[in-house]
Amino acid sequence: MDLATGAMGSLLTKLAELLTEEYKLQSSVREGVESLQKEMKSMQAALRKVAEVPRDQLDEQVKLWAGEVRELSFDMEDVVDKFLVHVDESSEAAANSNKLKRLTKKMAGLFTKGKARHEIADAIKDINKQVQAVAERRARYNVDITVANLPTVTSIDPRLGAMYTEATGLVGIAGTRDQEIMKLLSEGDDMSKKNLKIVSVVGFGGLGKTTLVKTVYEKIGGDYDCKAFVPVGRKAEAKTVFTNILLNLGVNGSELIMLNEQLLIDKLRELLEKKRYLIVIDDIWDAKLWTVINYAFSKVYQMEPLSDDDSKRLFHKRIFSHESGCPREFEEVSRDILKKCGGVPLAIITIASVLASNQKVNSHDEWKALLDSIGRGLTKDRSVEEMLRILSFSYYDLPCHLKTCLLYLSMFPEDSEVMKDELIWMWIAENFIQCETEKISLFQIGETYFNELVNRSLLQPVYDNYGIVHACRVHDSVLDLICQLSREENFVSILDGSMSSQCNIRRLSLQKINEEEHETTPLESVSMVQVRSIATFEPATGLISRLSSFVVLRVLNLSTCALGDHNLRELWSLVHLRYLDLSNTGLHELPEEVGKLRFLHVLDVSGNPYIEKLPSSVIKLRRLTCLLYSRSCNRLPDGIGNLTAMEELSSIHGDSLSIVKEMGNMKRMRKFEIKFEHLSLELEEAFVKSLGEMSNVQSVTISNHRGSKMMDLLGEKWVPPRGLRELKARGVLRFSRLPAWIRENPSQMSQLSWLEIGLTEVRQVDLRLLGRLPALQILLLECLRQGPLLVEADGFRCLTLFYLWSSSPGQVVFQPGALPKATHVKLRTGLPVAKEEADGNNSGDWFDTGIADLPSLRLVRVDFCTSVLRQEEAEKARSALETALDAHPNSPRHDVYAVDMDSDGEESESDDGRDGEE
Repeated sequence: MDLATGAMGSLLTKLAELLTEEYKLQSSVREGVESLQKEMKSMQAALRKVAEVPRDQLDEQVKLWAGEVRELSFDMEDVVDKFLVHVDESSEAAANSNKLKRLTKKMAGLFTKGKARHEIADAIKDINKQVQAVAERRARYNVDITVANLPTVTSIDPRLGAMYTEATGLVGIAGTRDQEIMKLLSEGDDMSKKNLKIVSVVGFGGLGKTTLVKTVYEKIGGDYDCKAFVPVGRKAEAKTVFTNILLNLGVNGSELIMLNEQLLIDKLRELLEKKRYLIVIDDIWDAKLWTVINYAFSKVYQMEPLSDDDSKRLFHKRIFSHESGCPREFEEVSRDILKKCGGVPLAIITIASVLASNQKVNSHDEWKALLDSIGRGLTKDRSVEEMLRILSFSYYDLPCHLKTCLLYLSMFPEDSEVMKDELIWMWIAENFIQCETEKISLFQIGETYFNELVNRSLLQPVYDNYGIVHACRVHDSVLDLICQLSREENFVSILDGSMSSQCNIRRLSLQKINEEEHETTPLESVSMVQVRSIATFEPATGLISRLSSFVVLRVLNLSTCALGDHNLRELWSLVHLRYLDLSNTGLHELPEEVGKLRFLHVLDVSGNPYIEKLPSSVIKLRRLTCLLYSRSCNRLPDGIGNLTAMEELSSIHGDSLSIVKEMGNMKRMRKFEIKFEHLSLELEEAFVKSLGEMSNVQSVTISNHRGSKMMDLLGEKWVPPRGLRELKARGVLRFSRLPAWIRENPSQMSQLSWLEIGLTEVRQVDLRLLGRLPALQILLLECLRQGPLLVEADGFRCLTLFYLWSSSPGQVVFQPGALPKATHVKLRTGLPVAKEEADGNNSGDWFDTGIADLPSLRLVRVDFCTSVLRQEEAEKARSALETALDAHPNSPRHDVYAVDMDSDGEESESDDGRDGEE
């Protein structure tokens, strides 16, 4: 499913499925399905052409026709799904009555006998009539979908206004950014260094990239022998770009007509040889085009939003003419508006222009009304529309599947922190992600979609304490755009008390609804029969009692709604449901009726500590790919191995030998956590065998918090897949030495980014091997003892977090150039064996561990461990390191301690290493 073609993609797949021998369709019905399939393929191709053109450039008839076809595809898929459910019910009934031999006959007869035969025949006839009617309307009104011939320039580029706005007014600073650009251009610029220098300025629409570069261009252009400012735009060709550069440099156009791309490059090089030149290539969208142009890529200047102070200064300067600034009555609403603008100069200037219309400051009520409309796509003002048009360039540059995924974010309220995994699973349930091969999972494809939207600055990444992106936010200006587009395309409907009665709702987001303020619930204005997705961010009392009315519902997100002991009987009739999120709802138990949701792919009941076991009916959910629950749930039903489609599973209590063995059936498993209370040799052998069956596993978390257990069987017998990303062995689990797959060839683990293990002893050779893991970002290493260690400069090139905690630590020293990307360092280190002070110098140099020289530090925790006899030396070491860290250019947060160790190797006063991390 995507925005451009509606449900066409999944519908065509299902129509092809109906034509297989399995369903034994009557010849007349088969002919109807085949005719429908051909017509849908033609319409799908037409819709993809329509999607290539910005909506404001489309003929109104084309918009109406495309909308009709998309809506029809949804209705058709609902009909087909209804019969696929009948097939599944028939199969289930046969299995339950132990009549497996009759299953084939029962399925074959489903569409040839009785009521079911007539229903599908009539439905196909009716759909074909509707398709024919749509085709006839297209012909009757001469709807031309040959959109490729539409003029590409239908209006003045709205960015021109930004380009010629007073530079300091739009960019919002008086020299800070342009000075940074000029610094990049002039770095190393002396007579001995005349190399080509390229500075790339990147960021999403509205940040002021063009304005900034144009300002710098005008400031310093006179210092060069020749200069050119060349706008590129979307779908440009390299030949055109090089031609325009040469024309800007004064070359006669007649000299260029017959030249191909290579000859143009040669002529450009000849012209610029031995000259000092400044070339600006503006508005590049195509990465391949940039590769052609960029022969000596050097520096990237990442455009950042304005600071709070600069935002306020720009905003107030545009609205208030007097020097006293913002009147007190506008201060609070002013702060709230600027928060929504998020430091984007274009957004700040645009909103300020609205509020200062007609040379006067609007009233406080008008400010408040504008504030409430931002982020919901409801802002009605010409200048705001122009701003959204500028932002829309980034949107229309997206491929169809990414447009769809981005628009889905309009389901979430402004300022929401949307969890990455949750979002991807919802995309999958909506059929936004499709794949023709089983070599890669839909979730992995979804991750690439998510990363692409982040890379394009359309999603703002949210990092966890370890520097891993685990969620995202949407900038309010972008949210305004996608809410507007979603409303125009009938993609998402937001019910917030202001929406009037509406038909054909496909996706419903419930926001800011206070049911007590309404005589009737706002849901009564909604036509429920076509709703496919519901996400609620308010109390859902009025929704629960009406759930059975949403007969084609695929996605239901009730997370954080206080359900408690609320009766969910309405829920179990939603047989089309793919995604069900009941997390953090206060549920006390999950009823057996959940087994009726046979098409369910994702079930999330995490954050409900009262649920202590899952019902036995869970094993009927054969399509389940993700099952999440709280750690308080310590009982999985027997037969859990029947869930062979499973990819992600919450914490498994591994003390049941049968469940550990059944895990081997889950060959598609991608991510899971297992915890043992009493890990016997038999359990470990079964676990290693099951783990070996999981050829797609990417993340494994193992924990055991009782006793002490060596995991050498896992370390020596398990050969992990090369796609392994995370291995976390927690609690008292320990390896006597590094696992064999690290010792023998660490470089082959090219995707391992998180390693958390305990060892009996850490040696220098171990550290060297770990440093050769090419993608390692997080290393948490605990050991019983550790000798002197040198963290060398040629290892750990990607590491951001280094954690080394030993019960009996030796000295740890960082070589110059070590850990270039490490932001977090946490370790215990011993003092040197012998005190060596040069020439009686008490400067403390011999205490230098090299930590303070790590260039990227943000947080440091160091324990200098010693005996009572050397406490004074430890205090000197602590003081010297604190002084060095205070002088570090990043001003990292740091905690440095001198710790007494008793004779057993335990500290007398210290916390453990990991509790309370960050």
